[in-house]
Amino acid sequence: MPRLASGSEILLQSLKREKVDVLFGLPGGAVLPLYDAMYSAGIRHLLVRHEQASAFAADGYARVTGKPGVCLGTSGPGATNMITGLTSAMMDSIPVVALTGQVPATLIGKDAFQEADTIGITLPCTKQSFLVRAAADIPSVIQRAFKAAISGRPGPVLVDLPKSVLMEKSEASYPPGTGPEQPERAREWTAADLERAADMLLESRRAVLYVGGGAVTADASAEVRELAELLHVPVTTTLMGLGAFPSRHPLSLGMLGMHGSYATNMAISQCDLLVAIGARFDDRVTGRLNGFAPNAKKIHFDVDPSEINKNVHADLALVGDAREALRALIAVLKRREPEFEPERRQWLQRIETWRGEHPLTYDKYANNVKPQSVVEALSQFAAEDAIVAVDVGQHQMWTAQFYNFSRPRTWLSSSGLGSMGYGFPAAMGAQMAFPERQVIAVVGDGGFQMTLNDLATAVQYHVPVKIAILNNRALGMVRQWQEIFFEKRYCDIDLDFAPDFVKLAEAYGIRGARVEHRTDVADAVRDFLSDREPRLIDFWVDPSENVYPIVPPGAALSEMVVEPPRVLVEEEALDDLWAV
Repeated sequence: MPRLASGSEILLQSLKREKVDVLFGLPGGAVLPLYDAMYSAGIRHLLVRHEQASAFAADGYARVTGKPGVCLGTSGPGATNMITGLTSAMMDSIPVVALTGQVPATLIGKDAFQEADTIGITLPCTKQSFLVRAAADIPSVIQRAFKAAISGRPGPVLVDLPKSVLMEKSEASYPPGTGPEQPERAREWTAADLERAADMLLESRRAVLYVGGGAVTADASAEVRELAELLHVPVTTTLMGLGAFPSRHPLSLGMLGMHGSYATNMAISQCDLLVAIGARFDDRVTGRLNGFAPNAKKIHFDVDPSEINKNVHADLALVGDAREALRALIAVLKRREPEFEPERRQWLQRIETWRGEHPLTYDKYANNVKPQSVVEALSQFAAEDAIVAVDVGQHQMWTAQFYNFSRPRTWLSSSGLGSMGYGFPAAMGAQMAFPERQVIAVVGDGGFQMTLNDLATAVQYHVPVKIAILNNRALGMVRQWQEIFFEKRYCDIDLDFAPDFVKLAEAYGIRGARVEHRTDVADAVRDFLSDREPRLIDFWVDPSENVYPIVPPGAALSEMVVEPPRVLVEEEALDDLWAV
């Protein structure tokens, strides 16, 4: 007679078949049968201190590996606490599989203790949501969930598991296959489309490659570089695309958009051909739509057909896997033996002129700590393959502007949703994926306070994440907008009432330090990165510093404000900043 197994045992075996090596979760009543089975299952589990952190950690794991990260929570509040993390993963196309407990099947719909309509709640923020109704269905549902998470345009998938299903005894029947399947990607382009794309590239004289997170997801970084070098075309990346093209490459323009550099945004505004690769023309990139690359023809590579012509009209669309399409296009171009036309050389020279006119810079001789100098020091002394995770706000933009990325899957940012509190738990997820690599969480004092309780998790499981706080004692980006767009009517942005982060770290058993002087930054960063322990460093940065350039709401990229008005500010005026 075949051995019967509980739904929990079947679930854990199904996860093992998908090569899951770590779960990020928090137990509760509805999932206690699963945790009981996990006691001897051989899958590592990190006990987070809030379910939101479990989803962010799974997201970070997924971004650095390309494999689905898995988070686990109980019914009701356990599931609803994951919603922010799942929405962030949905916006950024990150493969996450969320496992949630549910009340016993006979109690669903009867307002039982800790019941929530998890399927209904998560339908808008997941690719698919499954309610498992029998233990025998678990293997096929898990296989479908993992396949859905990575196929097409990746994203989060949720599996809701009633407690009765987790306890039910059943004969396990697993689908054929011994591990995760290869992602399925649609391909709607033709050989004629490639020829037309090659024609457009060779005819252009002021082309720009505009590269988004889809290039990272498709592992197409090498192809992006080969195309750029073959035709001598400059490359700009979105916030999601950082790392897809080396920051120090001569053809790199850095980031475009609201906080892109002057040279980058001017290149976009004056190019004659824009080649979008895995990017979705979101509002933070385009600014005013009718002012975005107004004289350029546009080629759009994307795996998701719904993105084509959604925001910006494409003259040519190539729907499918970016790496496959780029490889095919490069082969066509090589047969044509392209030459480096003089007009293209002039285009690159013009971009260099713009770069010289308004470089990304800051006051390097100020007595106080400039946040940009901290990011530069981190970039200088971090390992080449270091992974950097950020929260959302000014520190995120300074890191995007001043950190030099040399490879993909080393940048973690809640870019589409812009969720504060993301950086630290995402860094822990990345560290669990690559225990030997250096992982740095660059966070603001506002965002860090949303998930700092997981300092306990870092210590408990010895996760050696380095936490660098750019502490301006405020909700910095909100303050900047109130200053620039709301006539300095500062309202509820003061974070002076915050813990002493160094003492807090020490209370958890983590070594902490504070830096308040410019001359101490380099030595402090070197020491901070010198060991394999979780560390925290609190940089007290200039509270009046703003992120520039900035494209004001409703403006075109060419209408960016390049630098702040040059007004001498008295010390007393800075003190008055927090008076309201």
